[in-house]
Amino acid sequence: MDWQELTDLTHGRPFVVERVRLVGSGVVVEGRFEPPQLVQLSVDDQVFVAAFVRAHGSIKEMERVFGVSYPTVKSRLNRIAERLDFVDVDPAPSGADVVDRLRRGEISAQEALAELERAR
Repeated sequence: MDWQELTDLTHGRPFVVERVRLVGSGVVVEGRFEPPQLVQLSVDDQVFVAAFVRAHGSIKEMERVFGVSYPTVKSRLNRIAERLDFVDVDPAPSGADVVDRLRRGEISAQEALAELERAR
């Protein structure tokens, strides 16, 4: 069974993988594994995301490839984005990071306190 068949079988409902066999080595891992978010998208949405990446994020190229309008591409991207959790690319610094910066004189005690307060 491939991912497309699994995606069709689940009809977009959440699922968990409980057994993985590594091809060629015979090693089997059992447990509870959440599949990546992209795998949980419909096959059509997976193809759309892959095409968007291959088009280097060019909506104009997506219009050409799929024969649809700019608003249609944007609408579909927005719908897909709603289904994905995003990683915080600018997380609050840890307390240890703030203290280290304070020790090195990069920030004042006032700034350190403010950062620690924001991190709560």
